[in-house]
Amino acid sequence: MSAQSEKGRQATAAPTASPAPAIELRGISKAFGPVQANKDISITVQKGTIHGIIGENGAGKSTLMSILYGFYKADAGEVIINGQKVEITDSQAAIAAGIGMVFQHFKLVENFTVLENVILGAEEGPMLRPSIAKARGLLKQLSDEYELSVDPDALIEDLSVGHQQRVEILKALYRQADILILDEPTGVLTPAEADHLFRILQGLKEQGKTIILITHKLREIMEVTDTVSVMRRGEMTATVKTSGTSPEQLAEMMVGRKVLLEVTKSPANPGKPVLEVEDLRVRDELGVERVKGINLNVRAGEILGIAGVSGNGQSELLEVLGGYRKASGIVRMNGEEIDLTGKHSDGQSRRKRGIANVPEDRHDEGLILEFQAWENMIFGYHNAPEYQKNRFLMDNAAIKAATQAKMDRFDVRPPNPKLEAKSFSGGNQQKLVLAREIERNPDLLLVGQPTRGVDIGAIEFIHQQIVALRDQGKAILLVSVELDEIMSLSDRIVVMFDGRIMGEKNPGETNEGELGLMMAGITEGDQ
Repeated sequence: MSAQSEKGRQATAAPTASPAPAIELRGISKAFGPVQANKDISITVQKGTIHGIIGENGAGKSTLMSILYGFYKADAGEVIINGQKVEITDSQAAIAAGIGMVFQHFKLVENFTVLENVILGAEEGPMLRPSIAKARGLLKQLSDEYELSVDPDALIEDLSVGHQQRVEILKALYRQADILILDEPTGVLTPAEADHLFRILQGLKEQGKTIILITHKLREIMEVTDTVSVMRRGEMTATVKTSGTSPEQLAEMMVGRKVLLEVTKSPANPGKPVLEVEDLRVRDELGVERVKGINLNVRAGEILGIAGVSGNGQSELLEVLGGYRKASGIVRMNGEEIDLTGKHSDGQSRRKRGIANVPEDRHDEGLILEFQAWENMIFGYHNAPEYQKNRFLMDNAAIKAATQAKMDRFDVRPPNPKLEAKSFSGGNQQKLVLAREIERNPDLLLVGQPTRGVDIGAIEFIHQQIVALRDQGKAILLVSVELDEIMSLSDRIVVMFDGRIMGEKNPGETNEGELGLMMAGITEGDQ
């Protein structure tokens, strides 16, 4: 055979087989009683990629990942890792298959060191000293390799949230995970910490690791993923290359219709101060000062946004203004001072002053989930004349009729006043709370985390209602950890860090980088 013909034979030889995908889920189904959480889901995740999974609240994303990590067992379907079918009966089986998971709420022991948390549950034998010595060396190697620098001897309780997240990633890598699942990883991070996390994920990807990123933030999906899968109502509706799509297209795939991602609003026309706060100080139950002498005001016809990482005094501020916590300092509502000692102040007295309150946690503070919608709709307003039949009885028929009208105006689905609050989705629960508070025509609306855990379609509606209230000349105090929400809704922005206000910015004259530094406690003079 000539050399020429030999070359031709080699050229037509079968190509080398491509590597098996890191993950294949085939026909996964899971039901909880009558609720079908996952319906015949199939998805392929290639090795060495960052694969995003998005969908509305309740779309089945977390259930699917819980099956992959062994928290739930699928009713039907197969899990294939690196080309091999595996039975993932629990999280230990998932770890053995090379899967690690970083949860939205970290699974760390706060009074343990970083090193102790990393080896917890992965000790080699009864003697801890050899395990700790080995782990210390491996921890340093992993930290250097993946830019996960953390002091191994630091207590978890002394670390920032961003550093705690790195510990969770180190835990997974220490257990030799090749596949990492991250559930809403940036929900409690500053923008700078989120950017650092994305650099870490890119480094992991370059080292051959496979990342699954669950997030509701479309900007993050576009920025960091290679491929994105969209879930809706328990089904996988699409998987596309991230470079070939857009946030608008992804939003439409998530909810089944076009969604307005940008908040449309005219310039504010602020009037007189409605709320004035001077030298407000708040201590918690242990006597620790959580709000440290802040000053602010909110005027009629404007939205004042308070930005900051959760836990920097914003919650305590809302509780004081809503009448649920004592404080010192001065708070005026429409020029009249409000009692902060608790002797003559509570939620009822605040409502009489024209303050409505949408709390940060709708489940613990905004609703009683076992009560029906019409019962929830009158909390705090049950003494209103229109709801009274006589001195002793409430007019339940009038309450139900009013609830029905509010549910219709706020597009609560299903529009059934007799349905228990727990039967509504997160977005519709939030609409119930907003309808109750906004429909009372308040002078000041306190609104905390208005779209936390809310579907993207409901986010659009909620934003529109807040802006409409502003345009009616009402004052809005908005607290949110979502920086894009703060920037798009607010007419003015103040940033809180460690109980203090770091500064005030005009949304049109700042950016996420500048606000992010302030959220981390860094002002212009510190740079």
